[in-house]
Amino acid sequence: MRAEQADLDYAIRLDTIYSTIGETYYWVHPRAGAIPGDPASVVLALQKYFRIGDDYFGPVFEMRTDDVGQSWTGPFEHAETLGRYKQEDGTEIAICDFTPGWHTATGKLLGIGHTVIYADRVDVPLYRTRKLPRYTAYSVYDEAARTWSPFRMMTVPDPKFYSSGSGCSQRIDLPNGEILVPTYYRIDESSSWELSRWGCAVFRCRFDGETLSYIEHGTLLTVPEGSGLVEPSLTRFGGKYYMTLRGAMGEVGYVTASDDGLHYDAPQAWKWDDGGDLRSYNTQQHWVTHSDGLFLVYTRETGGNSHVCRYRSPLFIARVDPDRLVLLRDTERVLVPDRGADLGNFSTINVSSDVSFVFANECLIAPGCQQYGSDGSVFAVRLQWNKPNKLL
Repeated sequence: MRAEQADLDYAIRLDTIYSTIGETYYWVHPRAGAIPGDPASVVLALQKYFRIGDDYFGPVFEMRTDDVGQSWTGPFEHAETLGRYKQEDGTEIAICDFTPGWHTATGKLLGIGHTVIYADRVDVPLYRTRKLPRYTAYSVYDEAARTWSPFRMMTVPDPKFYSSGSGCSQRIDLPNGEILVPTYYRIDESSSWELSRWGCAVFRCRFDGETLSYIEHGTLLTVPEGSGLVEPSLTRFGGKYYMTLRGAMGEVGYVTASDDGLHYDAPQAWKWDDGGDLRSYNTQQHWVTHSDGLFLVYTRETGGNSHVCRYRSPLFIARVDPDRLVLLRDTERVLVPDRGADLGNFSTINVSSDVSFVFANECLIAPGCQQYGSDGSVFAVRLQWNKPNKLL
């Protein structure tokens, strides 16, 4: 651990900002972007996950705070611009895993996710049964009207990325306005979802305030274990770039580093500083980045959470040693406790120099999970820093 991290600390406050479930759905994918101001406004995107199918999503909704989380409004539906619509072949296309982020160069809140396609009256995504394209999709927020533009798909000319997208990810905006967009893609030509292999790459993109354009991609990353790698997230700390990656199968999450943000070392499994495995089972991880310290948010097997789908509860945070690329075991803290529900679809954001947020929701996947106290809540976990974050 670097010396400058030693005196960095934070207080945790867990707030339930919304709590309701229906007979047919629960809430998922709470992901936020901050619009600069004094104070900043936070626009939180989230979706309904319908119980009738697997990965069956409705339109994107919005919640919002203009007082750094003291109060929230919403959810408000954006069905006209971020809903599902029919294509010429009769299928329906939707955007999901949508993550807003402020783009300083254009002064726009840009949301990036990826597409999912459904057939009429079929309640599972067609990419599970057919060889279909998947796209990185995006939308731009109109602050005055408080609405999003109709989502668009980014064109990627390289045919190897016929099925690729940037869902559940953290991007990096460069000083020149270009964007490093982490993506994952199907490596093989199999039409079988279960037999597919996955890899990750960073796309360097241009955004002019309206259109997101592909420029090039970096290292093609995968691992021999399981089905490969998915859902990568980026951060920049101490002059280097770091990417955490979800193992598509098995009990491993991965991490890698880069000097330029495009070209990365071979991924290595996340481990503790004492050499033990993190054991994050088939689940994403995300970064919380302070100018004086780097942190990872994750779920893992604890030995007592086998009742939770893929051990996705509690939600933890721990400090990272960026030189050794390991987690410091004695820094681990619980952000959201285990109430039986899956907390694996979460997000992080820096809002001000002294406040970061982690957003999470209770996915009611496992049968009987509500007996442990879960009720479909959406959580805002406030991290109050004891030292200013000079990144903001």
